[in-house]
Amino acid sequence: MNIGIIGLGLMGGSLGLALKKINTKYHVIGYDHNQKHRQEALELNLVDEIYDTLDKMKKCAIIVLTIPVDAIITTIYKLQDISKDCTIIDFGSSKSKISSSIPTEMRELVVTAHPMTGTEKFGPNAAIDNLYKDKVMVVCDIEKSGELQRNRAITLFKDIDAKVIFMEANEHDRHASFISHMPHAVSFAIANSVIKQEDAENIVALAGGGFKSMSRIAKSSPNMWEDIFRQNRDNLLESIDSFNREMMLCRKMIESEDWRALHKWMLEANSLHDIL
Repeated sequence: MNIGIIGLGLMGGSLGLALKKINTKYHVIGYDHNQKHRQEALELNLVDEIYDTLDKMKKCAIIVLTIPVDAIITTIYKLQDISKDCTIIDFGSSKSKISSSIPTEMRELVVTAHPMTGTEKFGPNAAIDNLYKDKVMVVCDIEKSGELQRNRAITLFKDIDAKVIFMEANEHDRHASFISHMPHAVSFAIANSVIKQEDAENIVALAGGGFKSMSRIAKSSPNMWEDIFRQNRDNLLESIDSFNREMMLCRKMIESEDWRALHKWMLEANSLHDIL
């Protein structure tokens, strides 16, 4: 089965690697608007073949969109004339706007999904073959997809060893704002607050594991995350407000030297890892 991957960075490249491990079930075809990425994907053996135009990708039985969320919407519109036997799967990190933006006449051809995995790295060289293994794949508004498309997508997700769960797009976006999007905003803020207060020499000399862990995802692509923040704006604002309330509570306890309350607050935070 020909499967086309549009976007050959971390997500698309890793998908290609995972699919190429499954004997000869899938013939993996890649496309990226960046010519350098297309060449690197071939050299790294992320795909079996490269197409140089989007129109050629329309011949694939499955097309997976692993590109920024705004580009997903634009690309779906460009694919309106594909066969009714085709399956389009998007891997966008926000789901409600994408789901509601799909033209009615092709809605059943599209499966909207979000793999809850990734790293701060991007580009073809960031691809790893086990990125999706044992990770959650959230499938949203599945009832809007056709039976053929649902079955193909679920089979594909199982083939790459992802754990499939189902959720409404609006529900997904609220959860994602707290668990993924707001933490990225916090990491960007931590990085900027340090850069604006400390010179490079002190950062290099004093930055320990804790700082590196918390600022790691601030290396993520601004292009990608600007789009995500824009699409999930309202939920993100709510999650940032929640975070700010906790920071102000922490500040108040330190300011008033209420160390017992601060200790209890920290213990409550420790319990998160009882869940994880």
